[in-house]
Amino acid sequence: MRILIIEDEQKISTNLYDFLEARGHSVDAAADGLTGLHLAVSVDFDAIVLDLRLPGIDGIEVCRKLREDAQRDTPVLMLTARDALDDKLKGFSAGADDYLVKPYSLQEVEARLANMVKRRRGAVGGRVLRVGDLSFDVQTMVVERGGQSAKLPPKCIRILEHLMQSPRKVFSRVELEQAVWGDSLSNSDTLRSHMHILRRALERPGRPDPIETVHGIGYRLVNADAH
Repeated sequence: MRILIIEDEQKISTNLYDFLEARGHSVDAAADGLTGLHLAVSVDFDAIVLDLRLPGIDGIEVCRKLREDAQRDTPVLMLTARDALDDKLKGFSAGADDYLVKPYSLQEVEARLANMVKRRRGAVGGRVLRVGDLSFDVQTMVVERGGQSAKLPPKCIRILEHLMQSPRKVFSRVELEQAVWGDSLSNSDTLRSHMHILRRALERPGRPDPIETVHGIGYRLVNADAH
């Protein structure tokens, strides 16, 4: 994998760099947000390790600019000492694919990066899924509700795609977590955070929530037109 590390703490950056390079990966590093963003936009990386707190512009803004301004879908693993739900929501809303709280093992960082890259490469198709007024173009990754586009982080798109493939089927939390994160999910807040972002992005005035919570089990997608 070709990996970019955006981290201002030299010891952490060096440890990540040396470990990943020794494992056979091609690694670049940046010590501030602006330099990291420039590299992320100008070079095709397989994955990015991004610290939340950075000089210049922080990790949230780097991720947001990468997704919205540069329209790059490079998988992003966000590293931070913050483990509050609100911080995770901000990271996922900005477009982060995964979230790892310090301290962490270097082996876990590599495993999560590999998992993100594998899932990105596997997200290939050529069809449009439709449920009620929802549509998802699998090839272009464009999500629309009622003809209006919905901007979603990559993991939210994966959740929605999974739900749309079997509408009205109740998916357990474990099923969705396994389908989207594999074995790399760190805690139970992650799915809940993404469902919150997904629902908010699909909100339309006067229209019901197309995602139904089945208490004690999980979630299912319903045809909102039938409500």
